[in-house]
Amino acid sequence: MHCIETTSEAISYLSAKDKALHKAMEQIGPISRNGDPDVFTSLISAIASQQISGKAARTIWARLEERLDGITCHSIAQTDETVIQACGLSFKKVSYMKSCAAAVLEGRLDLEKLHDMEDEEIIRNLVALPGIGVWTAEMILIFSLNRPDVLSYNDLGIRKGLMKLYHHTFIDKKRFERYRKRYSPYGTTASLYLWELAIT
Repeated sequence: MHCIETTSEAISYLSAKDKALHKAMEQIGPISRNGDPDVFTSLISAIASQQISGKAARTIWARLEERLDGITCHSIAQTDETVIQACGLSFKKVSYMKSCAAAVLEGRLDLEKLHDMEDEEIIRNLVALPGIGVWTAEMILIFSLNRPDVLSYNDLGIRKGLMKLYHHTFIDKKRFERYRKRYSPYGTTASLYLWELAIT
């Protein structure tokens, strides 16, 4: 695990760019969130967690770790589908996991090369995998690859935070893009505060 943390540089930059966000950041204070530098396990976790509660996802993950003796591309590839399904996963989710493992083992997805790619190129590589959408790829950018400038339009919490901060009843793509440009190159720090605003 590693921590995704706000930095004084990012906070100073955003404060100078946006008075409303500056006020919110002062009230909330520094933020730290857990991340996972292992891209593969993050992808498998994202697939396992789709359309279920956090509690159910944690239960399934614990079963997976136990029955597979650790979650790696090799353990996913070598374990029979029925064994993975018995952890509480649908056939479709198991097929997504198997496809993900195969992509890594066959070299179609080079996890090490991701670190040298631009954000958009990473997203294109990840969404080519079955079961991985743009939002999941953006969360990988933040929580696994520690990219500094990610603000996801696909994230309901971020849109909710924006609406709360600026008193909007709706955020369309055009308006969202204006905020994204304003926060760049520290969109990830803005995301952390918008998520916090969304739940307070």
